[in-house]
Amino acid sequence: MMLAEDEHFKAGNRHQQLGLSNQQVLIMYRDMALARKVDERLGLLHRAGKIPFHNPCLGHEAAQVGAAHALDITKDFLCPYDRDMGMAIVFGMTAKELMLAAFAKAEAANSSGRQMPGHYGSKKNRILSTSGLTATHVPHAVGIALAGKIRGDHPVVLAAFGNGGSHRGEFHEAANFAGGHKLPVIFFCEHNQHGLSVLSSKQAAPDSVVDRAKGYGFPGIRVNSSDPLEVYKVTKEAVDRANRGEGPTLIEADLCRQAPYSSDDDDQGYRPRKEIEEAKKHDSLESFSRYLKESGILEEHAEKEIHERIVREIDEAAEYAELAPDPVPEDIFKHVYSN
Repeated sequence: MMLAEDEHFKAGNRHQQLGLSNQQVLIMYRDMALARKVDERLGLLHRAGKIPFHNPCLGHEAAQVGAAHALDITKDFLCPYDRDMGMAIVFGMTAKELMLAAFAKAEAANSSGRQMPGHYGSKKNRILSTSGLTATHVPHAVGIALAGKIRGDHPVVLAAFGNGGSHRGEFHEAANFAGGHKLPVIFFCEHNQHGLSVLSSKQAAPDSVVDRAKGYGFPGIRVNSSDPLEVYKVTKEAVDRANRGEGPTLIEADLCRQAPYSSDDDDQGYRPRKEIEEAKKHDSLESFSRYLKESGILEEHAEKEIHERIVREIDEAAEYAELAPDPVPEDIFKHVYSN
């Protein structure tokens, strides 16, 4: 359920109440803007026939960036799904790395160009590579948490997935195991109202994902994802709970997917245009920008500079990736075997 007005942004010191500095919320805004601009550029590159495929994240940025900023990227793990560009950026992936993956180049951090775009694996950044099968990474997230508990280093693991993924058996098996063993896992459902072309209300009864947490013995929280600070607050509470040894949390982030399911999808046949137009009226990037300006943190000229730097970064990244070497047949087993 999206708010009709930007109610969450009216108090100008909310980020300070959450323990966030002015610099931290500026970085959050920059991460959201970078995800948006990379997403838009990838759409243009696909339409130009330069990349084969694209999974848009338009409308998901606030949820992704707010959640990822609540984790400790030096010790925690991210297990994203194929729309989680904002989370990947927070955990350290650059525009160049995202472009190299989109162009399927040999230098691509996730698989040397062997996986489809949107698979944000990066060992150095503690990001598990996503599978092409829906929700199969969620049990892997639980496995990482179990391994950490056995080793004694206890990382918190965030497993993100769409509402379609929440209907898969893998999610339920993972939630059951994590709840029984009180593992430090955050199940983060980005509920964008559709599983590809099917309304979520037609996929499960009830439509609410968060209610399922009760059956597995841990809390479930629903959050308005148009507000990155609210998502940060809820996720930070889940992180703190996990670090205290109290087990998993399920977070359901309500949002609206403002683009087709993928570059292979035409959503005009199953979505009224009014739905998307209404969502764009309450765009999280614009509302967060207003909050920062009203709080005296961001000025017009500084915002312009941020966007100009991002555009230059993406221009350079796209040019570099397009000209970078393709994978060679001899490297077909790279990232498959240890030696």
